[in-house]
Amino acid sequence: MTALTSFRAPFVVFLGDIQSAMFAKTAFGLAQWRGEDCLGQVRLPGCTVDVGVAELDLPAAIAAGAGSVVIGSAAVGGGVAASWVPFLCQAAERGLDIVAGLHIRLESLPGLKAAAERGGARLVDLRVPPTNLPVGTGRKRSGRRVLTVGTDCACGKKYTALRLAEDLRAAGVDADFRATGQTGIMIAGSGIPIDAVVADFLTGAAETLSPDAHADHWDVVEGQGGLFHPGYLQVTVGLLVGTQPDAFVVCHDPRRQHVGGWPDFPLPSLQQVIDRTVAIGSLTNPAIRCVGISLNTSAMDASERQGHLARCAAETGLPCIDPLVEGTGPIIQRMLQEFPV
Repeated sequence: MTALTSFRAPFVVFLGDIQSAMFAKTAFGLAQWRGEDCLGQVRLPGCTVDVGVAELDLPAAIAAGAGSVVIGSAAVGGGVAASWVPFLCQAAERGLDIVAGLHIRLESLPGLKAAAERGGARLVDLRVPPTNLPVGTGRKRSGRRVLTVGTDCACGKKYTALRLAEDLRAAGVDADFRATGQTGIMIAGSGIPIDAVVADFLTGAAETLSPDAHADHWDVVEGQGGLFHPGYLQVTVGLLVGTQPDAFVVCHDPRRQHVGGWPDFPLPSLQQVIDRTVAIGSLTNPAIRCVGISLNTSAMDASERQGHLARCAAETGLPCIDPLVEGTGPIIQRMLQEFPV
């Protein structure tokens, strides 16, 4: 039931006029994991976020051969600022497909549908779940599953899952990355946007995402939200109960003190996340256990990074890594020891 989702490459990422990198997860993710297809970024005046790719305007993007403009930024609620619409209309009228993973539909933006029709461009909405999703059954499925969970949103769940799947395959293990968010779907080409699913069907969608498999197969499921997040915990619960993970990896950004955008909610400890994940996940998989910690240390120097990794490992007794620095090997070793075929 996971629909294959494709759009014309190469593409440019559009950042609008945002001023927080936390709202540019899609742009950063595409630049990191589909860099060969990403020609550059387009920013409006006032934008202070830089993805680290070539700076382009619309004529330069067209001259470089861009087939699509991907909206690479999204604020809370997943809308589009009015200041972005004129550029999107110009791009569509010039024949570039407009791609978005937002909660709104692109054709609802003033003038965009007509501009796309004039330019022969497509409006590609990726945050659309499959139809006829089932209610969850809780039935145990064959195969193995590992889920990334987080102390917060935007703390490395997608990157950790992508690298974990990549490293598992490199180690000769049969593994698939299962995308659950718009950026993961853009990278993988398939998946289910779990936060767009009606609540009654969340666990059923998660079951559909990760079906029966061979005993030695691992599905690596991209996590969403956070169990201690006052706004987005529901998607985490749906994934946790529906995917029935054997193993999970806790992802954390050590620089944060509180839930991003919710300053009245301090971040939980790693142990609190482990305990709550086990408590909820054991409903459908009593054998669930944590196999490692993944830290986002991108803003740290080597000494600070090593200190955080060592402290988290000592605190939890689990392998602790930054997946983009040293890979996920220690976690994979733990997984295969804990769950031998």
